[in-house]
Amino acid sequence: MQTSSPSIKTNRLYLYSIIALVVFIWGTGYPLMNYAIYQKGFPAEWMPAVRTTLPALAVTAYLYMRGLKLPPLKDKRWFWFALMGFFGMTAPFYLIAKGFELGVESGMASILVNGAMPLFTIILAHFFVRAERLSWRVTIGFITGTFGVIVLFLPEDLNWSFIDNWSAQGVMLSVGLSYALAAIVAKRAPETPASIGAAIMLITASITALMIAAPSGLPTNAFPSGVIIALFALSIIYTGVSDILYLEIIKRSGPSMIGKINYIIPVFTVIFGILFLHEGFSWRTIAAMMIIITGLLIARISEEPNDGK
Repeated sequence: MQTSSPSIKTNRLYLYSIIALVVFIWGTGYPLMNYAIYQKGFPAEWMPAVRTTLPALAVTAYLYMRGLKLPPLKDKRWFWFALMGFFGMTAPFYLIAKGFELGVESGMASILVNGAMPLFTIILAHFFVRAERLSWRVTIGFITGTFGVIVLFLPEDLNWSFIDNWSAQGVMLSVGLSYALAAIVAKRAPETPASIGAAIMLITASITALMIAAPSGLPTNAFPSGVIIALFALSIIYTGVSDILYLEIIKRSGPSMIGKINYIIPVFTVIFGILFLHEGFSWRTIAAMMIIITGLLIARISEEPNDGK
């Protein structure tokens, strides 16, 4: 109906604005983590705790300031959003940090994670999301994207031997799987306001993150102010704010939209890595990224626009 057209346009503009903000946040997050961990030696075991504890307190305080309350512990939402907190924060934050510790550059990490995540999501959604079944076009896109990921594991001369740090890049692939699982769980989780869902995710994620960090003991090194600023930004903006936006996107458009926007993020990450971390430029990496993007476009080109209804 014509009367609904302005409302639809407004909803789409709001959705695209959120997506643009999330792309910027996620795209610049990888260089910040690489700077803090690989270049300045912040321990990987503590990265999940740093990124979840302060946001958990901030989002919970924001929740109560708005007059909202957390559900009782027996509420099933605690289970679902705890799963999302583990697969969407604790596990990937730790694995990304470990990958950086092993020497993976931020641009490569972003391409691996954001290339693999939608590919994993395509397969998982076929089995766990009724409205998102595999088609022949999606299958061709998946195969194309997977080939692009394989190229990232080959040397610069593209012979068929693995690169030296293939296991470190394998860690980054597992991050993509973890994020894909979080997206599927988010789609199946009970309906709840984004701020409440984010608070539960952060609270439970911070608990599991502290359990991972505790055995290694508190960091004793003195870190420069740049690391402190980077960690603060990662915790408040790149975790707390982005998680609320992430849930809003899933609510309005489904888990495949998260997968769809992920092919934009590596472009920003590669540029930021080259400009600010002086990371190397590789035609193999660019070629692999373009192959992955092509595969995702093939997989998505037949989809109808989704207004989240």
